[in-house]
Amino acid sequence: MRLNPSDIVITADDRPGVHRAPRQISAKRQTATAAAAPARPKSKRRLPRLRLDISPLQKLAGAGLLVAALAVGGLALWHSGKPQRLAYDTGMAFLNSTAEAGFQVADITVSGRRRTPAEQLISALGARYGDPILGIDIAAARARVEALPSVRAAAIERRLPGSLHLSIVERQPVALWQTDSRFVLVDRDGHNIPGAIEGFEDLPLVVGDGAPARTDELFALLATEPELAARVKAAIRVGNRRWNIKLDDVEKGLEARLPELDTEAAWHRLAELEKTRALSGKQITMIDLRVPDRLVLKSQREPAAVNTASITPPAAPGRER
Repeated sequence: MRLNPSDIVITADDRPGVHRAPRQISAKRQTATAAAAPARPKSKRRLPRLRLDISPLQKLAGAGLLVAALAVGGLALWHSGKPQRLAYDTGMAFLNSTAEAGFQVADITVSGRRRTPAEQLISALGARYGDPILGIDIAAARARVEALPSVRAAAIERRLPGSLHLSIVERQPVALWQTDSRFVLVDRDGHNIPGAIEGFEDLPLVVGDGAPARTDELFALLATEPELAARVKAAIRVGNRRWNIKLDDVEKGLEARLPELDTEAAWHRLAELEKTRALSGKQITMIDLRVPDRLVLKSQREPAAVNTASITPPAAPGRER
């Protein structure tokens, strides 16, 4: 586009040598310039940013306050009991639905029971017919069964859809513990087994304070000489330190006094003497093995030694003392 000279207006300020103010362009020229120049996009106005100078410690403190607030709120909600009730109700609804679908206790079987009362096992098991079988806490039930005094170990098996099988290992009596005038069955671990002693009257007696707790130690010692062990009728714990052993008969049998130390060596020595000398057949009532290089014997003709414990054999069923 060409401009005509008449389109330009020269004012006095445009003359040479004259100080000029900013040149004024006529409206006509402004229009022509605007038409010739491309339109410039209007820039978007930016809002000023607000910056807060916060130290790391202040940030940490703020985060801590937020966590504390959330914890207090959560704790208050927890103490209200609503989450627990919701979880319990949801769980029970689920278990009831499984029971309605057929997963409920319909059969309970027990194996390994000899002396333990059935009602004790059922009570410890904590399961009733019709209960949701998936709701039974197997670990807790096993712990309750094993807490029974006559049960050594237990296992519970859930046989879906509706059977529970309880297998137990009962404590086996190995001796009768005489305490005062009572007799209590004990196992190798020294645990008392409740119940009547009928059928176990021929078990060896253990007598004295602390005797049940050392039963396992005693029977391990006796087992080293099986032939002699079969003749043991009673074992008296003396001062909770050592044993006196009664052979063949509780009241009139040979008494062997074993030492506190080197007990096994003394027990082997007694077995050898019985094999070679047959002391029990020579009216010997007591043999003292407490000193390794000495052997003290007492016969029926000599005054009886001071008793370390009073032993009473258990009465057979129906026999009074």
